[in-house]
Amino acid sequence: MSDLQASSAAGQRGPADHSIRDQIIAAADEHFSHYGYGKTTVADLAKAIGFSKAYIYKFFESKQAIGEAICSRCLGSIIESVEASVADGKTATDRLRRLFKTITSLSCELFFNDRKLYDIAAYSCAEHWPSSEAYVEKVGAMLAEIIQEGRASGEFERKTPIDEAVRAIVLVFQPFMNPVMLQYNLDAVPEGANEVASLVLRSLAP
Repeated sequence: MSDLQASSAAGQRGPADHSIRDQIIAAADEHFSHYGYGKTTVADLAKAIGFSKAYIYKFFESKQAIGEAICSRCLGSIIESVEASVADGKTATDRLRRLFKTITSLSCELFFNDRKLYDIAAYSCAEHWPSSEAYVEKVGAMLAEIIQEGRASGEFERKTPIDEAVRAIVLVFQPFMNPVMLQYNLDAVPEGANEVASLVLRSLAP
């Protein structure tokens, strides 16, 4: 089970596959889209589905657990697209640029086309939910693989500890990766994201 899959299951109760759980998630998805995550209560969801709060708690231990299921699915989809794009890269440099570009474009797409999911992702990040933490860890793991590849091919320097390089890259890319910060940096896309990618690549040069 991946970290994102594990975070999706966090706070869930009962059988792994259950139609009632799907109904609860669908109702939450619709309610969050109209009223926002913060203003929606478990009582609201129970009323919308026609269940009692106690019955919903048989499947989810909290509203956050319901949000986790939705957020993990969203972030997992982004990771799958990033992995596919990175896999098509010809060099470590190309793979790094693809990682930055895909994360930025998909995050912006989420902001403009599906604000309900974007707002949940932003809430997840601000509250340090397992789903957002697992997302950052997965991106870090992908970066580590790219850096190792670049060092093996002679594209990147070999002096800086890889874990240090990964932490620094994740930090410098936060304005375009963190949904809370991205909403204030939309005017800098895509030029700003490309410039950050170029800066990172220059820092990795041998």
